Amino acid sequence: MKNFLRFVLFPFAAVVSLAAADFREHLGLQLYSLRAQTKDSTTGALDIAKTYNVKEVEVAGTGSLTPEQFKIELSSRGFVPVSGHFGYNLFEKDVAAVIRDAKVLGLKFVVVPFPPVGKDRMFTEELAHATAAKFNEWGAACRAAGLRFGYHPHGLEFRPTANGKGETVFDLLVRETKADLVTFQMDVYWVYYAGQDPAKLLEKYPNRWSTIHIKDMLKDLATGVHTGGTPPTAKVTIGQGQIKWPEILRAAQKIGVQHYFLEDETPTPLQCIPDSFKYLQALKL
Repeated sequence: MKNFLRFVLFPFAAVVSLAAADFREHLGLQLYSLRAQTKDSTTGALDIAKTYNVKEVEVAGTGSLTPEQFKIELSSRGFVPVSGHFGYNLFEKDVAAVIRDAKVLGLKFVVVPFPPVGKDRMFTEELAHATAAKFNEWGAACRAAGLRFGYHPHGLEFRPTANGKGETVFDLLVRETKADLVTFQMDVYWVYYAGQDPAKLLEKYPNRWSTIHIKDMLKDLATGVHTGGTPPTAKVTIGQGQIKWPEILRAAQKIGVQHYFLEDETPTPLQCIPDSFKYLQALKL
């Protein structure tokens, strides 16, 4: 009877919960995966990306082309540029220029991919307070331009704070950024490498995650590390590593993650990218 009344009183919510979108409907490629090929030929790299039969892409620079030229090349191959990575320093230098380029490219999301840490890579609480304030400022500017500002945690954010209650610097960032101004992009690899449970972290902040990076980890690599860096050989084809993809992708679908980008950082992307897509397309959740 309770379930019946809940459906009668809240039919829309019931339909939404029963009809979570399959992640494959918005499964795309982070073009950084073809960074070496882009150095040789920007258009050549896009031709390779075209062979993977994906529509949505996330950009990380425009290679040898201007944003205007890059957008034309993307469109001519049927790509939809959904999101883009822009360095923290670019935002600090000229927010308006970042927004202009993002608009030219036709993006929905503009994402800062790495925190403003020094050589020691210590993302301190003090730095997190200052960073959160900047994110709110940039998020407001992006929202005014019709864009969504986001941040991509890289693992350095999961060090514990001094409050002794199990809080991390990432929790601080979430708490001090406004949900209507700042969203987050989960890179499953870096969250897992830092010793976090990606599925539980998605569920902990269900209204803050919009996009995901899919990347797998060598089976015997130790975790619980907050350096935000591993060698290329520590990354493997999706499904061949230690990350449990079904439970993570189920959690992502459940909370309404909008876009999923394969990001390949292995030494052999031309081999691993198609194999990763094959695994994901066949995956049963």
